[in-house]
Amino acid sequence: MHVPDGFINAPVSAATAVVAAGAIAVSLRGARRELGSERAAPLAGLVAAFVFAVQMLNFPVAGGTSGHLLGGALAAILVGPYTGVLCVSVVLLMQAILFADGGLTALGVNVTCMAIVTTAVAYALFRGLVKVLPRTRRSVTAASFVAALVSVPASALVFTLIYAIGGTTDVAIGRVATAMVGVHLLIGLGEAVITALTVGAVLAVRPDLVYGARGLGRRLKLRVDGELVDAPAAEPEAEPRRTPTVARSPRGVWIGGLVTSLVLAGFVSFYASADPDGLERVAIDHGIDEKAEEHDAADSPLADYGVKDVDNARISGGLAGVIGVGVTVVVGTGVFWGVRRRRAGEKADATSPANTNTDTSA
Repeated sequence: MHVPDGFINAPVSAATAVVAAGAIAVSLRGARRELGSERAAPLAGLVAAFVFAVQMLNFPVAGGTSGHLLGGALAAILVGPYTGVLCVSVVLLMQAILFADGGLTALGVNVTCMAIVTTAVAYALFRGLVKVLPRTRRSVTAASFVAALVSVPASALVFTLIYAIGGTTDVAIGRVATAMVGVHLLIGLGEAVITALTVGAVLAVRPDLVYGARGLGRRLKLRVDGELVDAPAAEPEAEPRRTPTVARSPRGVWIGGLVTSLVLAGFVSFYASADPDGLERVAIDHGIDEKAEEHDAADSPLADYGVKDVDNARISGGLAGVIGVGVTVVVGTGVFWGVRRRRAGEKADATSPANTNTDTSA
């Protein structure tokens, strides 16, 4: 659902850029709390790379239309809502600059619709469902399915509202809204399946790495004489001795996730649907595409997800996908390391002797 240049007029594009910049600034502050541990930054970078890879896998939905993962729900559940906004924003920036996918002047629109709306809607719904459902891994997976499903048509609806204000073509907004929400409900089913499968897979291996599953291991409460008390802990079973540091290391998950992302982007993407995605189909059907402008990065060596001067389509697309995953994981990890180090610096300043001295004079 990448919006190209020319769909939205300049004033509204500028306004959405301001909204997106403000949301990113808020997310940078919020992500400092979510990126508390040393393992969080590389894992967040991996999530960004995985979202990039899966977005290359357009799947058919109906009537010559395809869809792809937006990724806001997945990122928010895995690494937190603020970090999730940053993950998808990094992906959108890489796609716009390197691959000419999504207009540069429309970057604010794309960040607003695909990063902010999807993440906010999905995580709010996810948390609400987790609170009322039994505290189990299956409940987390089910909640992630519903949250991802709803986030996609919500994003489509917000785009329609933006187009109603700043669209460059005179079209019947009611019809556009019906078409956008309808097709993106179908795409949302694909998003929900991908999100639930990914969250479920990580939960099965390392539930402690899923931000949205925090608290599943809390002690149960029993009501005794009208008061809630901790349930007695079960007797631990004898286990073979193992090294805690090795057992808790996320390195295996990180390597497995990176290899999976490279395979998806470098090989599986060749078999993705070539049909236009939901926004492209609606734009074609309603004449919105008439105002689309050529991308400023159309001459990029990686434009349209292919490597320039490589004639073999399979090799060209595969190399572009691998490069995209590599650049995204490096840039994303660098951003999140920077956010985390700034938080660590603030904590160090707050606990320094100069800030802990108290005035004892009378």
